[in-house]
Amino acid sequence: MDKNQQGIEFMQQGKYEEAAKVFNEAIEENPNEPVAYINFGNVLTAVGETDKAVKFYKKAIELDENAAAAYYSLGNLYYESDSKLIEAKDMFEKAIRLGLDNSDAFFMLGLTLMALDQPKLAMPYLQRTVELSPEDVDARFQYALCLANAELYDELINQLNLVVERDPGHADAYYNLGVAFAGHREDAKAAMVYFDKALEAQPDHMLAAHGKKLLEEMNAE
Repeated sequence: MDKNQQGIEFMQQGKYEEAAKVFNEAIEENPNEPVAYINFGNVLTAVGETDKAVKFYKKAIELDENAAAAYYSLGNLYYESDSKLIEAKDMFEKAIRLGLDNSDAFFMLGLTLMALDQPKLAMPYLQRTVELSPEDVDARFQYALCLANAELYDELINQLNLVVERDPGHADAYYNLGVAFAGHREDAKAAMVYFDKALEAQPDHMLAAHGKKLLEEMNAE
């Protein structure tokens, strides 16, 4: 078995020391092959040695400037650091530009753009994520938030309904459905049902409680 594949199997089993040993051997045998450096970086990331992981990803890029997986892995590290969101965005964009056409890459770029308060730019990437992974509830909910920002309420309601269909305990989706029905469709009765569902799923959901209170006060007038 190829040592990189062997190391990946060790990682999947949570055997990080064994994985590191095998990837290190792969690097020693083929020091100009970027894949083993990326894999070693992934081991270091998994055990929290992120500063060291960055060096391995950068070494992979030094060996192959088209190593899309290295840019993606760097992007993840930068995203987790919060203070390097711009760098994360750049890394994810480069990974996708170099051919990393998978839902994780699109989702992370979309998520980063959302964190940078750029929902319009995030929308096509999150939409692509949902197309590639229709079962991904988190991606669908983030896509719905983009739709809310763009005031595309009918599609927003459609997407949120799919979210709660797959995750009946998704309090935030119920809350946003309540907001959409209260505001866009002016259907206070339906909105109240959704706020109640949000509170049923998460009793301390303050926004849902506030929305329900506002509706009750409006009905009392």
